[in-house]
Amino acid sequence: MVEISSHLQQAVLNMTVQPSTYNSTIVFPILPFQGFIFGKSGEVLTKRLRTLSFKALLQQEIGWYDDPKNAIGVLLTRLATDASQVKGATGSQLGLFTKTVSTLLTAIIIAFVYDWRLTLLILACIPFIIAANAVRLSSVAGHVSKDQKALEEASRVTLLYGLTYGIAQCATYFLEAAIFRFGGWLIANYELKEVLCLVFRAFFTVLFGAMNVGQSTSLAPDFGKAKVSAQRIFQFLDRKPLIDSYSEEGTKLFDGNTEFRDIHFIYPTRPEAQVLQGLSVKVNKGQTLALVGSSGCGKSASIQLLERFYEPVAGQGFADGLDTKSLYLQWLRSKLGIVSQEPILFNCNIAENMQYGDNSRVVSQEEVEEAAKAANIHTFIENLPEKYNTRVGDKGAHLSGGQKQRIAIARALVCKPAVLLLDEATSALDTESEKIVQKALDDARKGRTCIIIAHRLTTIQKADVIAVIHNGKVVEQGTHSQLLAKEGHYYALVNAQVSH
Repeated sequence: MVEISSHLQQAVLNMTVQPSTYNSTIVFPILPFQGFIFGKSGEVLTKRLRTLSFKALLQQEIGWYDDPKNAIGVLLTRLATDASQVKGATGSQLGLFTKTVSTLLTAIIIAFVYDWRLTLLILACIPFIIAANAVRLSSVAGHVSKDQKALEEASRVTLLYGLTYGIAQCATYFLEAAIFRFGGWLIANYELKEVLCLVFRAFFTVLFGAMNVGQSTSLAPDFGKAKVSAQRIFQFLDRKPLIDSYSEEGTKLFDGNTEFRDIHFIYPTRPEAQVLQGLSVKVNKGQTLALVGSSGCGKSASIQLLERFYEPVAGQGFADGLDTKSLYLQWLRSKLGIVSQEPILFNCNIAENMQYGDNSRVVSQEEVEEAAKAANIHTFIENLPEKYNTRVGDKGAHLSGGQKQRIAIARALVCKPAVLLLDEATSALDTESEKIVQKALDDARKGRTCIIIAHRLTTIQKADVIAVIHNGKVVEQGTHSQLLAKEGHYYALVNAQVSH
């Protein structure tokens, strides 16, 4: 051992340090370039995943959103985080991994060139060096990631962290000692004094390459999260919606004749509640059909089935004699104009809110004004300081209920619908506003099929057909006078409202 040490000392004294001919200007500019390229690729991938995920979200049927697991908050969080976490296995992390692997492979090649015997020993030690550095970094990361309270509660395992950290720190030095011992033995027995520099170049080249790999394992949690997020994203992208709103298949033929034939329906998230139990009703082009009945009898569900937000369990819906499933879905929906009880207006001007009724084309100002006149609100808008450029505020906060409702009617008329759907359009209004809106609705439904859902029976007395729904099916239908003469369900509903 003394002989080996003396050989080492003498060899070190005889070594001369040669000036470095390494040109730093060649390598250092590569590092920011590498970071930019891999970082850019990660951002592009994140944007692409978010775009595909958002498109897939819009493609799903309404019933899929009814599931609490697919609540809006959950989906928005997933949209924001999953794509970003996938970047944990790509982008700059992928660049670091590539650099680490390249460094290690290059180091091994250089080491074999300098001294193959010492290199073989070092290679046998590489797994231990990598493991030691990985344990050390995970131990440090474990402490840093915990706040003070957690550390106090976890004081009983602090000794375990200290032990693993100490072992990780010692392991590298023990391996270095073994490699130095073998290197010294090679110098003493194979007369390699003159190439001592080459031997230790081999050692340090592989050692630092292996330590670099060990340090890069600190990215393992990011890779794990990226894998889980990627699985969720691809499972979502592979899902085939029951009603594909992006499908371009189907016939473009719908003039207003509508029929439901023996429809049975349940909501997917409430299979125990039978909503429709054999609903059959028909309305011809240009007629007005009114659906009445107690709350929960299935009136709104009928409208949703016509819009193909859901599919019936049994029975069929027909449009001009064709099964609605055979129609081009986006085209079918473009032929339906709906005015609901609580219209949703966007925080933009009046004209833009009306133009949103047909976003498949550019709606001209003339068409907007024509729809406003039909909805009996043109005069009111013209008296505003900014006329059609007046902003309505968040959810139409700057307008009254009747004004919002008439703008919603104009928006529904912009697309020139074959069927106008009115879902409790006047139930939230006072008596005076109801009269104004009702006149606008009466004008709007002229010349087109209209389906009305109403609790106030005074608003549907002029309907061509009134269908009374009870327990999910039509129990009576006819005109207002015909149904009163029967003194059945409709007669009871009218008397109940009169008495109140």
